[in-house]
Amino acid sequence: MQSNASGFRLEHDLIGERRIPADAYYGVHTLRALENFPITGTPIRIYPGLINALAFVKHAAANTNAELGLLERERRNAIVRACEEIRSGELHGQFVVDVIQGGAGTSTNMNANEVIANRGLELLGHRRGEYQYLHPLEHVNMSQSTNDVYPTAVKIALRFEIEQLRNAMAVLRHEFENKALEFADVLKMGRTQLQDAVPMTLGQEFSTYAVMLSEDEQRLAEAGLLIQEINLGATAIGTGLNAPPEYAPRVCRHLSDLTGLQLITAHNLVEATQDAGAFVQLSGVSKRVAVKLSKVCNDLRLLSSGPRAGLGEINLPAVQAGSSIMPGKVNPVIPEVVNQIAFEVIGNDVTVSFAAEAGQLQLNAFEPIIAHSLFKSLSHLREGCLTLAGRCVHGITANRDFLRRGVENSIGIVTALNPYIGYENATAVAKEAHATGRTVYDLVLEKGLLTREQLDELLRPEVLTQPRPLTK
Repeated sequence: MQSNASGFRLEHDLIGERRIPADAYYGVHTLRALENFPITGTPIRIYPGLINALAFVKHAAANTNAELGLLERERRNAIVRACEEIRSGELHGQFVVDVIQGGAGTSTNMNANEVIANRGLELLGHRRGEYQYLHPLEHVNMSQSTNDVYPTAVKIALRFEIEQLRNAMAVLRHEFENKALEFADVLKMGRTQLQDAVPMTLGQEFSTYAVMLSEDEQRLAEAGLLIQEINLGATAIGTGLNAPPEYAPRVCRHLSDLTGLQLITAHNLVEATQDAGAFVQLSGVSKRVAVKLSKVCNDLRLLSSGPRAGLGEINLPAVQAGSSIMPGKVNPVIPEVVNQIAFEVIGNDVTVSFAAEAGQLQLNAFEPIIAHSLFKSLSHLREGCLTLAGRCVHGITANRDFLRRGVENSIGIVTALNPYIGYENATAVAKEAHATGRTVYDLVLEKGLLTREQLDELLRPEVLTQPRPLTK
């Protein structure tokens, strides 16, 4: 390493020598990646969980290498302290390579190695770039390869993202559960194929949304178990070349202790290094969450449509003006933004599927786009759930009288009377009610099919909205 007064230092790699900004903690390999991959303009530091996960991996590796007598204690301590600083939020600005990159994540791993080495050098009393004292590859990357470091770090970051998404889904689920209780006595017409069906309560309608979320919280937990299997110790292709035989189980133990996760070393490291199945599974579950959330948002937009020329059954809280030309217009912007998140997640799932399928032989080179897609999906779904819960569902109100009148005027309630007046009579009543605009209630009384007492009993909300024994 050479420094000069121009604010740069010289570093070299197999291609040649390059000037590195003197104040940069990254080095020549990171610089090459900056030049090679000007793709999105979005650096990997946008995902702090990934940066922290890389620091966890390098910390665990340093502990293991020192434990095995491969790394001197002084160097180990410098690496560990640098990793701890990164996990505390420092140096994240030095993780500058693009989120989309060739090389199966090599540029990300090199970026981490160089930042940790250069900060470690400072801690040891040396200047950045004096790699003879602490080398990014010989010491920070000891017993490792990008091919086991990168997927392991991605999985650790994803595992924490999964829990954050599940927590956000629980917040949204609780809001729907609260609304289900609040609306338990609000009678309304259910619909199938957008046509009047049979009565239900608005509480029943909202309770289904809570159940849908609860189911997918469980599916995410199951996907998280697959993510906890790692290939650290596999090195290049899974054979463990350049790592001691005992390295893999020991580094897994250290990494589990550091992260608090119950990580498992894959039984077959060759398989684990090339197979992206756990990522595909998580992406599929994310898509399932997105599809269900989008369906719920479609319902909320339909039920609140109007306010006078639509369904108008519920009111979403007004959060902003809806039009630059139509005074007083308010739009369902919160469900709309969650719909758009869902569309993105569905597209991300397609990307993950293609990238996983495109892997060849002993490695999948496309894990950067897999990681980028999954981080976006999980983080956007998380924020979408919290936004939907706090800025929409919490403030929903019901138009109770309007809903009740809809039931009383609906032809659909004749279905509830079918077991007592017969299908033919019910059909005739429904047809006449539709043609004349009269109510089913009045026509059944007029025709003498049931008494007023019988009708009032059969059309009580608690009778209409749950199974009951049939009696003539």
